[in-house]
Amino acid sequence: MGAVEYYTYDEYCQWKGDWELIAGVPLSMAPAPMINHQAIVYEIAYELKSSSRDCKKCLVLGEADWKVSDDTVLKPDVVLICDETNEAYMTKSPEIIVEVISKSTAKRDEVHKFKIYEEEKVKYYVLVYPTDLKAKVYRLDNKEYTKEGDFLTESYTFEETTCKASINFDNVFKRFRK
Repeated sequence: MGAVEYYTYDEYCQWKGDWELIAGVPLSMAPAPMINHQAIVYEIAYELKSSSRDCKKCLVLGEADWKVSDDTVLKPDVVLICDETNEAYMTKSPEIIVEVISKSTAKRDEVHKFKIYEEEKVKYYVLVYPTDLKAKVYRLDNKEYTKEGDFLTESYTFEETTCKASINFDNVFKRFRK
């Protein structure tokens, strides 16, 4: 049996392609996401940006590196970050993270990242299921996530963020309904 190699952020920076690093283990990102996946990511980022437009402390980003530790670097689909001073990568826990689920990354997003985001005190974690046109919103309650609900056409306002933000899921999914 071979030994599992352990990598750090410095090595991660040298790799070509899209990767994440969890506890020193490199994980290749899925091939370029389907068009619907990318369109939903854009719609969510637009909703968050539009609703927090007047806030000067927060930014909405897509696929930016979050250096959680020297051996864990994640690349969420969409984040709302506030008061971040590092320009190379995120160093603080984002206030909102959104992951759009694909078959190849579902377990990573629903189990592994869920646990990391919870431990790192990300206030809100949103899992979006493009084939079901549904989102699950989780809010950090003390040290654990509490499910706020499943959203298909409703809006959700993130009350416990530096800049009040919201997502209207009817707007996000409208284009994809038949």
